[in-house]
Amino acid sequence: MTIVLTVLHVAVSLFLIGVVLLQSGKGAEMGASFGSSGSQSVFGAGGGTSFLSKMTTGAAVIFMLTSLTLAYISGLPSSSSIMSGVAKPASVKPTQPATPSSQVPEAPAQGQPVVPAPDKPANVPTPPQK
Repeated sequence: MTIVLTVLHVAVSLFLIGVVLLQSGKGAEMGASFGSSGSQSVFGAGGGTSFLSKMTTGAAVIFMLTSLTLAYISGLPSSSSIMSGVAKPASVKPTQPATPSSQVPEAPAQGQPVVPAPDKPANVPTPPQK
């Protein structure tokens, strides 16, 4: 349905462009300022619109309706996805930590000051010697 509406929309828009370009302006003829009608008039000199003007109105109405319909259809949630045919990847097992659990330093108890272990000296920079 969307494809049919899109083709109709493009065809009507091209038709609308052609009809608008075929029309002459209001002041195109010298007699237009004195009330004479041209050969395009359907209902005579007093009123009415030209045939091309009616075609423009009809094409514009169809163009607006197809525009609104296509906008409404594109806003609807779709039931398919580009990922619908793709299989889910196999679950990946978490990797082992780089250090064994026996070498992981223990966290200090809550409320205890953090001090270096007695067998390891603290990383204190030595002053430069002169």
